[in-house]
Amino acid sequence: MQPGLGIALKLVSVLLFIVMASLIKATSDHVPPGQAVFFRSLFALPVIVVWLALRGDLKTGFRVESRMAHAWRGLIGTSAMGCGFAALGLLPLPEVTAIGYAAPLLTVIFAALMLGERLRLFRLTAVGIGLAGVLVILWPRLSPGDLTDLALLGAGLALASAALRALAQIQIRRMVQTEETSAIVFYFSLSATGFSLLTLPFGWVVPALWESALLIAAGLIGGIAQIFLTSAYRFSDASVLAPFDYASMLFALAIGYFVFAEIPTGPMLGGAALIILAGVVIVWRERQIGLARGRARPGLTPHG
Repeated sequence: MQPGLGIALKLVSVLLFIVMASLIKATSDHVPPGQAVFFRSLFALPVIVVWLALRGDLKTGFRVESRMAHAWRGLIGTSAMGCGFAALGLLPLPEVTAIGYAAPLLTVIFAALMLGERLRLFRLTAVGIGLAGVLVILWPRLSPGDLTDLALLGAGLALASAALRALAQIQIRRMVQTEETSAIVFYFSLSATGFSLLTLPFGWVVPALWESALLIAAGLIGGIAQIFLTSAYRFSDASVLAPFDYASMLFALAIGYFVFAEIPTGPMLGGAALIILAGVVIVWRERQIGLARGRARPGLTPHG
């Protein structure tokens, strides 16, 4: 184990995913979310194939034990990305990022319901605190005032994306019992490319040259980020790396302010702080009681 290298890889991947989301957001006024998912998935494929070839994993990367498992993982992950990309067009980048932190909290709940994992009182309390933080962020969107219905829709889409990412994590926990990591990574991008084409009838556009460049860059950067993220877990334990997910808030705040002129609100910052606290407490507690989450492959969640 080389925890320093693992942490460095994790931080780079977190930054790259925020940059990718920023590129998607920059095109969201004109390019539909489904079309953005297509570019994100298609142009990640060559990066992933080259990575598998360099690792000597092309053979295992193409091997499938359960086509249906990959299809479900692809459908759930594609839906998560689509909802997340749609939310980016309606809400500030830091707010979408903060609501997305609900995903690991919901994973704890779904794992108890669907995988029979024991939900201890300590973790349940932490999840409750985190979900209270989500409510703090969403509350201004639910209150009457000068906020638009589109903002409320964006909040709902961001929360739906978090829930779908949690479901994808549950699916991955099942798949790693029989499927190789390389195959899960490759076939997710492949299936997401195919599933995104189903949104063609809902109004794809001919993007401008600069939009095409941003979308292609988003796909390439997303593929590179996925590789950095997956590689990070080869050098350090999941429990060590998990708290560094929350560095994305710092990156999102900086990019949101300097690129999109987005000013974070008090409820957004307060709610994000509660969610981050809950997430860190859960990670610490699981490390203390020795709950192994390594086989869950946290680096395989469908980041949008």
